[in-house]
Amino acid sequence: MTYHSGFRPGLFAGQTIFVAGGGGGLGRCIAHELASLGARLVLAGRTQGKLERTRDEIREDGGTVLGCYALELRDEAAVVDMMTQATHAYGPFHGLVNAAGGQFPSALADLSLNGWNAVLHNNLTSYFLVAREMYRQSMCDTGGSIVNIGADYEGGMAGMGHNGAARAGLSNFTATAASEWGRDGVRVNCVIPGFIATTGLDRYPEEDWDALRSIDRKIPLGRHGTAAEISAMVVFLLSEMATYVTGADFRVDGGIHNGAASFVFSPGEPRNQQRFNGFHRDEPPKLLGPD
Repeated sequence: MTYHSGFRPGLFAGQTIFVAGGGGGLGRCIAHELASLGARLVLAGRTQGKLERTRDEIREDGGTVLGCYALELRDEAAVVDMMTQATHAYGPFHGLVNAAGGQFPSALADLSLNGWNAVLHNNLTSYFLVAREMYRQSMCDTGGSIVNIGADYEGGMAGMGHNGAARAGLSNFTATAASEWGRDGVRVNCVIPGFIATTGLDRYPEEDWDALRSIDRKIPLGRHGTAAEISAMVVFLLSEMATYVTGADFRVDGGIHNGAASFVFSPGEPRNQQRFNGFHRDEPPKLLGPD
């Protein structure tokens, strides 16, 4: 059994794509779909074991992973060195997926400077460093597509203000990079997921699990999304079909940014719902229970 993508077979044949954060969560799913469509992959992240697991899964399914790099993506020297090695060994690169974020809940009044800086570096600085080096060392000469995985920061992010600040910066960085690098044939876009049913939800404190389970009441479509539904948008933005799309944010969130109710409207129970989950190795979070 292999990934069941809605895109045509061989869409990325002959292309090399770099996936930062390919060891788990959304990055793992995206890597699987890209490999199923013919891309040669290079994976990077913080944990060698997780990267090797994704690599071994993809190879077992008949896909190609050229290499894995375990490093601290917030470390400028480490990123520069890694990209130099990867470009020399496997370049040029046709695409980059930046999906190596991480955060934790905290009220601003309780947040330390170290905590603030850690999340800004996780979700903004690391994305900048990887994208900058990809541009400098490969794409400025050959063009390409960069897709950042962000989060919805509009309206603030009470309880995770450090993450909201980082994600707002990421969207602005996306727009700026698209402007500065566009004449070199480099497109830069940002995908903004909603509440997605991945094992990442299980890492939140258990006292938050009831709120995470019930969030679907605020979503017009009445459910959590799947990793494959995020991957499908990423694949489109990396593909030749999106060659006139750059500098934009794309929400894949079931409409939660609009809300499901108002003071004059209460939604009914979800019905006629469709969902897409082509990821044959998907791992749903424990907190949502059996689907």
